Amino acid sequence: MRELFVAIAAGGTAGHINPALALAEELVSRGHQVMFVGQSHKLEGRLVPEAGYDFFDIRVTGFDRERPWTMISALVRLKRATAALDRHFSQTRVPDVAIGFGAYVELPLLRWCAKHEVPYVIHEQNSVPGLANRTSARAASVVAVALPGACAAFEERIGPNTSLVVTGNPVRRSVVQASRAEGRQSFGVSDDQTLLLVFGGSLGARNLNNALAALKDDLLAHEGLKIVHSTGEDLYDEVCASLSLSEEEATRWSVIPYIHNMGEALAAADLTVSRSGASSIAEIAALAVPSVLVPYPLATADHQTTNARYLSDCGAARLVPDAQLQEPVFRDTLLDLIDHAEVRDEMRSIVRGLAQDKAASALADQVEVAAHSD
Repeated sequence: MRELFVAIAAGGTAGHINPALALAEELVSRGHQVMFVGQSHKLEGRLVPEAGYDFFDIRVTGFDRERPWTMISALVRLKRATAALDRHFSQTRVPDVAIGFGAYVELPLLRWCAKHEVPYVIHEQNSVPGLANRTSARAASVVAVALPGACAAFEERIGPNTSLVVTGNPVRRSVVQASRAEGRQSFGVSDDQTLLLVFGGSLGARNLNNALAALKDDLLAHEGLKIVHSTGEDLYDEVCASLSLSEEEATRWSVIPYIHNMGEALAAADLTVSRSGASSIAEIAALAVPSVLVPYPLATADHQTTNARYLSDCGAARLVPDAQLQEPVFRDTLLDLIDHAEVRDEMRSIVRGLAQDKAASALADQVEVAAHSD
């Protein structure tokens, strides 16, 4: 296959950027060249250059539906960003194909592609698509979704020549290829211990933290259990005060603000308790970790519940609503999974069958197909 030049637009949050970086890794390994389009003052402006990829800076803004006049400034910036891309591509190299990962930052690139007949792909990480992807779907060559539940939202929005496929949500190789042995060594977990990993996303989750603290005595009563608890940086002091761990208890309950080596943490874990954002679901599934998922109740269109059902409906996870964290169902569900390794083994086997660890490859296949269908 000939070498492709692929333009990638991703930005705003790690949930958009990390899948894009995972795809870039896969494309480069296949001999293709990539460049990123994004905003230098946003998270992508740090993560993309750190990963070693070319980065083209643009400026875009969304608009507030409750303040319709903001549409004017949004459209002006969109037009300027599209013109900047046009100048850049005319002076460098025109991409063979492009892909957008949602959010407004993709719109200038995809708008430019549509005008210049360059095929493009969009990827939707969540079960409920965002506005940018919904409006870009009709002219796309491929609409790739991470979760089957997102297909229905696109079926009436895609064009007659658009393919709608489920690829999964790409996960970076540093996560997928993490070693259980190295992970357990990194977190000080012995072979005969059961590791419970607790995390609520990069900002943490107060309700989840409080529920775990309330179960302190029940959890520590399991002599072979070790807990790694990521609180979120803003909630770290609060959780430490709530748990009030003794020196001996702290050897079995590790409280940390943020997990930087999430691949190793998940590879080491026997069970995890987590929110169900798109990235969390993807990484948990890629490492085949049995999980108790507690969707964030205020997520747009309750999409975290739909995300969680992708794993819970097939038996790979247990879903507990946030409102039930202080009820017996959460305690009973968690302790039952800690007690029964054979149930966790069955859950692990089920989640491996979803092949989430192959998502980057599956999406790269679709990018190549789109490029050669032009």
